[in-house]
Amino acid sequence: MTLDDWKKKLGGGRYLEAGGCRFHYARMGQGRGGGAPTVLLIHGWPEFWLAWRKNMPVLAKSFDVIAPDLRGFGESRSTDRPADALLTPDIIADDLIAFLDTLGLGRVAVAAHDVGAQAAQALAKKVPERIAGLFFFNCPYGGIGKRWADPESMPETWYQYFNQLPMAPLLAGLNRNACRLYFGHILSHWSHDPDTFAGDLDLWVDNFMAPGALEGGFAWYRGVDGIRRGMVRRAMAGDWPDADPNPIAHPTCIRWGEHDPVLRAGWMDSLGGWFSSLDAAVAPSAGHFVHYETPDAANAWMVEFFSRL
Repeated sequence: MTLDDWKKKLGGGRYLEAGGCRFHYARMGQGRGGGAPTVLLIHGWPEFWLAWRKNMPVLAKSFDVIAPDLRGFGESRSTDRPADALLTPDIIADDLIAFLDTLGLGRVAVAAHDVGAQAAQALAKKVPERIAGLFFFNCPYGGIGKRWADPESMPETWYQYFNQLPMAPLLAGLNRNACRLYFGHILSHWSHDPDTFAGDLDLWVDNFMAPGALEGGFAWYRGVDGIRRGMVRRAMAGDWPDADPNPIAHPTCIRWGEHDPVLRAGWMDSLGGWFSSLDAAVAPSAGHFVHYETPDAANAWMVEFFSRL
């Protein structure tokens, strides 16, 4: 199936302008009887809306489900700033507030992964009254602290520095083969089963080879670099808190892939200090992309959690 085929199947190909961005998004389950709650799906990197393709049809049986491309990812494009302008969790959170406002949505539940999980935490802090609950897969959070600079982990975080180089988008987007090599390595290496994305890799290449589709990911890593380095410096100096003095109080469920080489499952140990209403567990047989690698389990967890809300 092509990207256009998936759009037709999953309610994609929708666009709206909000907060200085023209968003592309997919929506399923809208108009369900009984006022079905809305679940906002926020992808990570290297992902775009289609990363939720194995989850949307199941969730849409019970919920109104919306999966946007974040600014500079997929087909979403800035209209108010250069394509390579820095992205941070606060900027993406503001984007999502404007996106929800334009759709006329008040309170939503959120499922997010990786970059999206970090942005969703900023969203929950900014507008707590609009978030019913949070479900995260493999979630960057403040409790990681100085472990971002753990010597055992640094060989796995090279991409965070490569992605900030001016040549990064030029190399990754040089041609289809270069794009396939770069993203194919990330997707296979971060998955417990390296063949997880094999059948869909051409879709990822089609997405990232489109003009403007690479900028958001690289702009994100430039935008959060200072935040992450500041965290590491403070943690190494003993000035980083063991817990958030104002932890996120929303019901929060986290499932973390046991075999993730870049966001290690062992880093879950401080989650309780940053989320005060927490259900967290390791997801076996999965790496970084739990929702994509083990969709049956992920869907069951999400449906159960969102139904309780």
